[in-house]
Amino acid sequence: MSSENAFIPLSAPHLSGNEWKYIKDCLDTGWVSSVGAYVTRFENDLARAAAVPHGVATTCGTAALHVAFLVAGVKPGDEVLVSSMTFIAPVNAIRYANAVPVLVDAEAQHWQMDVRQVREFLTIGCERREGGVFNKVSGRRVAAIVPVHILGHPVDMSALMLLADEFGLTVIEDATESLGSTYHGRPVGGLGHMGCYSFNGNKIITTGGGGMLVTANEAWAKKARYLTTQAKDDPQEYIHHEIGYNYRLTNIQAAFGCAQMELLTGYVARRRAIHALYRAALADVPGIRFQDEAAGVQSNYWLTTVYIDRALFGMTARELRQKLKDAQIEARPLWQPAHLSPAHQDAFKLPCPVAEDLFANCLSLPSCSFATDADIGRVITVIRHAADR
Repeated sequence: MSSENAFIPLSAPHLSGNEWKYIKDCLDTGWVSSVGAYVTRFENDLARAAAVPHGVATTCGTAALHVAFLVAGVKPGDEVLVSSMTFIAPVNAIRYANAVPVLVDAEAQHWQMDVRQVREFLTIGCERREGGVFNKVSGRRVAAIVPVHILGHPVDMSALMLLADEFGLTVIEDATESLGSTYHGRPVGGLGHMGCYSFNGNKIITTGGGGMLVTANEAWAKKARYLTTQAKDDPQEYIHHEIGYNYRLTNIQAAFGCAQMELLTGYVARRRAIHALYRAALADVPGIRFQDEAAGVQSNYWLTTVYIDRALFGMTARELRQKLKDAQIEARPLWQPAHLSPAHQDAFKLPCPVAEDLFANCLSLPSCSFATDADIGRVITVIRHAADR
């Protein structure tokens, strides 16, 4: 990809292992659908990566989140706390369970769910009654919390889990961007009661599409597997006692994922190295700030993202994005915060000024694990030239 004028993508699949071999094995043996040895192997690989006993493969990360809410006992009309600064998927998945999102701000240093705001909401904005914790304003029961580890950096999970234990809430990690990240030596995704991963084409590993639910709770894992296979109580007689979903990953996709998992450690190391290249080369440029890495945390740096201070840098993040685009380099802003989304205007919204600031001023830079130092150098050159303009 290191041609002088070649397109440099933001985050594209890195296919350099046994993908062809394992997929060919599926085709040769005829095991191509939603059962097969690779599905089981991939589930075990992800459970091991999360340091929990159980994994349940799904068609996508959003499906994993949807099933996690059902398994956790989130009921129609319940409220679920979720990061407002996130890709829209976890907020949509809350709606699939007929629950109501409570949209939480980010904190300014690491850009993750503001646990202090969660504490204030639960202690001041809610009251304990028979049956749980209830929002004083809406009157709805609060059932769960979904911390979204955006850009690969973990949320402050120790503080969040203490709150969850105090108020009796289930924590479902959206770890879709953070496979390979650690929090005080523990893998992200296995820190809450359940964790959900995504293997979309732009993630750190991919199966083309796909997801995974992981948990230490055996009963929940069994329930998730049951719901994702159309809730078959008697597969021979086609008896179903509950509404189920066609949410199981195929053996072909799982084979793809097994090959990718063999290379995960190297992919994480390369993305961290790319982040270090950016940070070192742009450290002296006025108006560029990087996402800080918290003490005890190791981010996978799925995407290296910078905050552009317009007054100091001389242009906005979106103007810089256009400069990069003109140079055949892909960059993107962060997602519109969910509290601003027209699709979720009836959600319960906490004040989210930090999320709005990040949305206005952040830009994600090319972070592909196959990007060469020369590729990253091209990106850096365009940014420095824009700053010198």
